[in-house]
Order: sequence, then structure tokens, then C-alpha cells
Amino acid sequence: MDHFFVVTNNQKDPELAVTRHIQDYLEKHGKQCQMDISEDGNGMEPSKEAECIIVLGGDGTLLRTARKMVARDIPLIGVNLGTLGYLAEVESGNLDQALDLLMKDEFTREKRMMLSGTTAEMKDYALNDIAITRKGDLQVNTINIYVNGMFLCTYHSDGVLVSTPTGSTGYNLSAGGPIVEPGAQLMLLTPSCAHTLNSRTIILSPEDKIVVEIGENKKGMEQQLEACFDGNKGTILRTGDRLEICRSTRTTEIIKLSQASFVEVLHQKMKEN
Repeated sequence: MDHFFVVTNNQKDPELAVTRHIQDYLEKHGKQCQMDISEDGNGMEPSKEAECIIVLGGDGTLLRTARKMVARDIPLIGVNLGTLGYLAEVESGNLDQALDLLMKDEFTREKRMMLSGTTAEMKDYALNDIAITRKGDLQVNTINIYVNGMFLCTYHSDGVLVSTPTGSTGYNLSAGGPIVEPGAQLMLLTPSCAHTLNSRTIILSPEDKIVVEIGENKKGMEQQLEACFDGNKGTILRTGDRLEICRSTRTTEIIKLSQASFVEVLHQKMKEN
């Protein structure tokens, strides 16, 4: 690889010491390096020659970058400047070695499935998950779930979460859902804080189409929830609104340098947590 694009989370690298080190190291070896150091991640776009996006921060920064670059098909690699990062491949202490491997093309690529969520007014994408969560007062929400046009169930809960295998170690894990090998092809449907004794995750085929319909609460009053894509604030959903979720035709490509298996990485992360 000869052309790199660096995206930095300023809160994790406030003095830009790691960012500048990467730029200097790559340019010292005759490589091209662009940088986006804007606070909101909406600054410079990668050039058409960019072959790799290096993301400095944590999993949240990588997720935001994946959504922003969803149409560019440029592989991403994360440098963990946060705490527990399942998506970040590189720790800051191994940075130079990782850059050497990238420049020598000694890596593998993993394509990760994404989700698309569509309402009557909008469409968006997610690498980890689409969360439909309560907005406003604390109350139990009524949420109807349909799969492939057939009614599945009604959840009385704070919300509901649809996750990819990549997202199984995120919000899904906190909500009690299972951990899934990230290369798998499936969708996880998990209620959040369900007001029921049966709140298990339902595992669905990647070809399935899920519709989340906002119902009325128990008093017959209008409900208001929010659909969030990879943790970012999304669109407001009210009683009667429907959000269709399915596997996207787009994917995110993640660069892998380590030969460690998913189980080995998971074991290490569990020890650190």
C-alpha cells in the first residue's frame, strides 16, 4: 500500500502525537498520507487513490468512519486509543510494526455485513446495530415485530436491537445477547430491558426482512422512540411508524494483521475487561 488516509478522534489523541507519528513514519518511507483531524469527523475526504483508512480512537470512531465511508469501499484498520476495543486491530504500542505490515501488504481482509434501515422518510446504514430506544419519560414501550411480512411477537420493553455478528460484542452483549463470530452471516434480534420472563435473542437469516412497528402504550397513548444507527442519533419513530431492517448490499472491509483467531482475541478481551 502506498496511499493512506488517517481519521483521528481528537478526544483520544488531543495533542495529535500519535497522528503526527503515523504521518511522519509513512512519509519517511515514501508513502502518501492524508489526515482528517476535524472534531466531528466531517472534514477532508480521502482521495480516489486512498488504499487504506487508519482510524485512531476506539470502536465508536471506527463505526462512525465505516458509516461515513460506506460508499467508498476502502478497507479500514483501527488503532485502539480507548479502553476495550473489539474492532480495533492495533494497539498503540505496536504501531510501527503494524505500519510496516501495511506498507508491505502483509495482511488479510475481512468483509463484514452491514444493515440498512428504512422508513418512509429516510434510509441509513449500520455496521454494528440499529437500536430502537425509548425517548423521553421512562416507560415500557409496545413494539410489534414482523419478519418477512408475518407477525412474530410484541415486545413490552425499553426498546429492541437488531445487530450484525460484528455488533454482537456491543450493545447486544450488554442487553444479554450472544457473542457471534464476526464473519458469520445472520441477524440478532434482542429486546432491551423487556418486561417479560421471555426476553431471549432471536437469531434470523441474513435474507430475512424485519419490520419494527411502534404500537400504542397500555393506556392507548402515542409512543415516541428513536432509531439509532451504530449509536448515532437517528430518526424519531411514533405510534404507527414502521422501520424495515435487512442486510445491506454494502459491506465494510476490515484489515486484519494478526493471525490470532476470534476465540483468542475474545479470550484476551475478556481478561482485560
